[in-house]
Amino acid sequence: MEFIAKHWLDIVTTVLGLAYILFEYRASVWMWLVGFMMQALGIVLYYQKGLYADCGMEFYYLAMTVYGYWKWVHGSSEKKELPIRHFPKKLILPWLGIIAAVWFIIYLILVNFTNSNVPVADSFTTALSIIGIWALAHKYLEQWFIWIAVDVVTCALYFYKEIPFKASLYALYVVIAVLGYIKWKKLINVISTETK
Repeated sequence: MEFIAKHWLDIVTTVLGLAYILFEYRASVWMWLVGFMMQALGIVLYYQKGLYADCGMEFYYLAMTVYGYWKWVHGSSEKKELPIRHFPKKLILPWLGIIAAVWFIIYLILVNFTNSNVPVADSFTTALSIIGIWALAHKYLEQWFIWIAVDVVTCALYFYKEIPFKASLYALYVVIAVLGYIKWKKLINVISTETK
């Protein structure tokens, strides 16, 4: 009972996170509602654990869940649900530059203004996640590659910070992200075939 009392927030956000990734795998718009609840609770969890960049990131995620929901439901020019599509090649270099700049800025903030003992990993996953959630909101197939990188590093980071349930969830996320990429690739190929 003491263990559950100590880790209840970790457990609840883990259950919500599992529902979130399963809805994402299915390309279901319900993912955004579950994500909103998960991120709201995540703010408290990450602050308590001293993961300040992750804590701050949750505020961005909250805004992106609203944007992502709207984009998926109303974002297509034909006013239909947004289709799965490829990440535009012209955006790759600019977004890599943004990731590097954001990573460096967050790292400096964590080193100079917090007591974080994991500034490199915390700032890396935060910077990459900024692009990942944006790519997900736009329903880009390649967003799965971003999440694979985030999930691997986050899994290790959370085990280190003694958040075992969320760490285990991120290990599962890696597997689901690989399977999600395969599923979305099949879906995008079906959509391409139907529009020909």
